Amino acid sequence: MVHEILIWPDPRLKEKARPVPAVDTAIRALIDDLFETMYAAEGVGLAAPQVGVLSRVLVIDASPRQEGQTPIALVNPVLVASRGEIVWSEGCLSVPGEAEDVKRAEFVTVRALDRDGRPIEISDASGLIAVALQHEIDHLDGTLFVDHLSTLKREVIRRRMKRLKQERAEGKTAPEGDAGARPAL
Repeated sequence: MVHEILIWPDPRLKEKARPVPAVDTAIRALIDDLFETMYAAEGVGLAAPQVGVLSRVLVIDASPRQEGQTPIALVNPVLVASRGEIVWSEGCLSVPGEAEDVKRAEFVTVRALDRDGRPIEISDASGLIAVALQHEIDHLDGTLFVDHLSTLKREVIRRRMKRLKQERAEGKTAPEGDAGARPAL
């Protein structure tokens, strides 16, 4: 099922997600819904809080943009190691049409549970996968990519998002397909 993606500055996006006690049928259904919602919005990643579910669950699929990748579903992910630094132009499905440069770790290692509740480790991820992992884990902690920007840039984007939300409420813009040229995470 495709869910509505919350648009920043929705206060629910600032809440911290709760750990998932067990991977069960409901969590697997949430994972399926997150993938379906992400694909419908043409995104690279999506975290449960972006659809109003405060559970530590995220999905990523960079395969169309980064060769050799497969879809990833993570439950209770933890960033256990990072090194290096890169600047990446990030977009976000909760901040549609916007993209800004954000400093991130160049390489990351993440531990989590997979969709079947088995432990998984993604070691030394780099490129788009590393950025997406950091971006989506940030969502689980109530942080958006705009929180990494200057106050001025963040305020300009906030005003545009408020205008977008108002236009959508009035039926002037479609809720999908306005993510901009950059892949939205």
